[in-house]
Parts: sequence; C-alpha cells; structure tokens
Amino acid sequence: EWQCVQSKGCFFLEEDGEIISHQYRMQIAQRSMVYLTIKPLNLRKPSPWLSVDTTLYILKENESQANLQLMCFTELRNGEVFGWTGELGPGMYWLIPSTTGCRLRKEVKPITEEAQLVYRDETGELFLTQEFRSALSDIFEVIDLDGNGLLSLEEYNFFELRTSGEKCDEDAWAVCRENFDTKKNELTRQGFMDLNLMEANDREGDPRDLWVTLHSMGYNKALELTEACPFVIDIYADKCKPRIKAVHMEACSGQLEKAICKSVLNKGDAKVMDGYENIIVHTYKRDTWITSVIENKSDNKVIIHINNELSKNCVNNRGLNIFAVEVAPKSTMVCQHVMPLNERQEWIYYCVQWLWEDLPGPAPSCCSAGDMQPFSACLCTSSLHLLLCLFSLELLPSCRVLQLLKPRDAVPPSPTLAAIQQAAKIGATGMLLDVEFT
Repeated sequence: EWQCVQSKGCFFLEEDGEIISHQYRMQIAQRSMVYLTIKPLNLRKPSPWLSVDTTLYILKENESQANLQLMCFTELRNGEVFGWTGELGPGMYWLIPSTTGCRLRKEVKPITEEAQLVYRDETGELFLTQEFRSALSDIFEVIDLDGNGLLSLEEYNFFELRTSGEKCDEDAWAVCRENFDTKKNELTRQGFMDLNLMEANDREGDPRDLWVTLHSMGYNKALELTEACPFVIDIYADKCKPRIKAVHMEACSGQLEKAICKSVLNKGDAKVMDGYENIIVHTYKRDTWITSVIENKSDNKVIIHINNELSKNCVNNRGLNIFAVEVAPKSTMVCQHVMPLNERQEWIYYCVQWLWEDLPGPAPSCCSAGDMQPFSACLCTSSLHLLLCLFSLELLPSCRVLQLLKPRDAVPPSPTLAAIQQAAKIGATGMLLDVEFT
C-alpha cells in the first residue's frame, strides 16, 4: 500500500526577473519505490499560471548539506503534471523546485484601474472588499503548505519573510493567538482575514501597506496573480511514509544550477563547437522544452554568442533572440531554456553559436542584413555601408553591456568612428546600425 505526503509552495518573480521558491528536505526511512509529482496549484478558478512549467530536482544529502548528489528530476509529463518514479534508498534528500522562466516572466500589460481593498459602511466601520477577501483566501491557500486549513508559526513566517523580510517570534505569535481565531495553536482562515483587517485599521484605511503585501505575493493592481506560480508536490512510497518539510525560500541556488547542468550532461546530446574541441554544447530535448548547457574545458574564459533568430514559435528564458554568455574556465553553465510559444502549433528550435573572437571576414557584396553572418561589411562602388550588429552581452545576471564592433577592413573617417564608439559607451540600442559614407 503506497503512502503519500503533500506540500505546497510557490515560485515568486522578483523585480530583477530572478525567481525564488520554497525548498524542501525529504526523509525516506527505508529503501522504497517512490513516485514524485509537481504541478501548478489551481485555486478558485482556471488559473493563468497553469501553463507555467515546473520541475523538481531530487538531491541526496551525504556527509553534509554542502555535498549533495543529483539523483533524478521530474522529466515525465502528463498535462501540467511533471513526475518521476524509481527506487530511493534510506536517507535525507533535498527537493529543489525549478521553473525555466519561459512562462513565468514580468507582466507587460498596463492596469487601467486599481482594485479597491477596503471600504467604510454608513457607520464608518472599516471592512475588506469581497475582491480583497478572495485574494487573501487564495494567499492563505498558498501559504498553508501542509494543506490542513491552518497556519502554523513556521508557515506564517514564510509569509512574513516574503512580505516584510522579518520573522514572527514566539512571543508575538502568542499575542496573535490571543487576539485572532486559532485552532490547535494555529491561525485559521478567518483569523488571517481579521489580521489583515487590523492592519488596515491601524493605517486608518490607507491601503498602501496592504498593496506592499499583495505585490510581494505576486498580485498586480487588478488583484490578478501574475508574478507568482503556486505549486503542489505529491510524494508516494511503497515501504514507508515519506516526510517532507519546507526549510528555505530563496533564489535559485548554485546547487540548482549544478543539478540542471548535471542532468543535461547526463541525458542530453553533446556537440563540440566547430574548431574548438574544448567547448561543448549539450542539448537536452523533450516534447515541450529544451535546455542547453555550455561546457568549457579550456583554461580560459570564453564568450559565446547565441542566435535563435531562425527558431519558430519559440520563447526562451532570456527574452532575447540574440545574446552572449561568459563561461568561466573548467566550468559549465546553463545557456538557455526554450519552450514553444504556443504548444498547439509546430515549433522549431534552431540555434547558432559562435565564439566571441571567431569573427567572420568581410562578406561578398551581395550580402544583406538577413544573412546568417553576424558581422558583415559591404563595399559598393559609390558608398560604404557599414552593417554593425549590437549584441547584448550578459557578463553578470544583473549587468548587460552593449558591445559595438567594426569590421576588420573597413575603417570610416575618424569623426564618425568616434561618434560610433561614443554611442556604444552611452548604451546605444538597436539590432542593426546602417551607416552610409559617401
């Protein structure tokens, strides 16, 4: 007879585009067949985040938490459910959820009208609007990690850390239990509502602090959950009852990056970059997503340019069709995740990579901006057309540097060259710069 445990969690999208989520420890008491699944959590109505991809990486804890061994990840798919099944030995495991960032990304649509959060009746008493109460009920559903309909201090503190950056200590929790509805020393849904109403009364109806809480939980001004994706994890074992506990809520760690790279190296196709035997591109392909990893075996850092312009019906986690990545010596890094923009339509992944220093020579006079060559110079009888591509060079996740290059054999007059160089320094934008000299 299979025994089951469940835990909920959430991906949150930060202002800089970084994604953070809950992370878990799981205990398996004896060797068992295990079946794990992760999927987006559906709330009151069909939810827009159900299309967000979710993956769970399972790492075994050996001598210490710093020494984790990748065991498996949820690569099986059935609709929005991703799963894995196999045998696990006794021990402690880390469960690290992941989403590629292809679907969970910053909202771009403007909000024309701000939702109302509170109102006063004819006596002047303050109340929460029905729309706000519905949003709070959904938030309660998300932060109730074990799904028992109550909030423990540990569960509530994940909420507090997310919305205020602080924890509620035992003394403050005792005051909370005395003033709000609780059951078994845990906060009920009604108690959570009353807690937010008290906060609104403390601010005399000013909703600004309430909006800080809502934005932290992924809601926009229309009370739509657009920058978060709640999920649920189910774990089944045939010989023992697994135990699971949320222990962190933080950004994608180095352990997750290592796990993704390891999984792609183990299961993906490897291709040596032409002319560079120490640079290998590993590509792991599934029906609904592709992950590529670049392995640099050399003793020097390399900068690899990526061009996805010939891909069809694709979206990647970087939000750019052309970009560059820096790979440290003797290391691997995730290059990109790619998914279909519309899963009901055909999608084609076509990616071209080349080394920063590997610039092609001048193109023939018949070349055009649509040619595959990333840098080209066309020499005509009456004029010189200098076609210069501007690439976004991602040296660090938070730092994008625009780099402007000139072809080797075409040097424009010095004032114009100075102007081009100055444009690069101040951050000139645009995919193609066409300069004509007569």
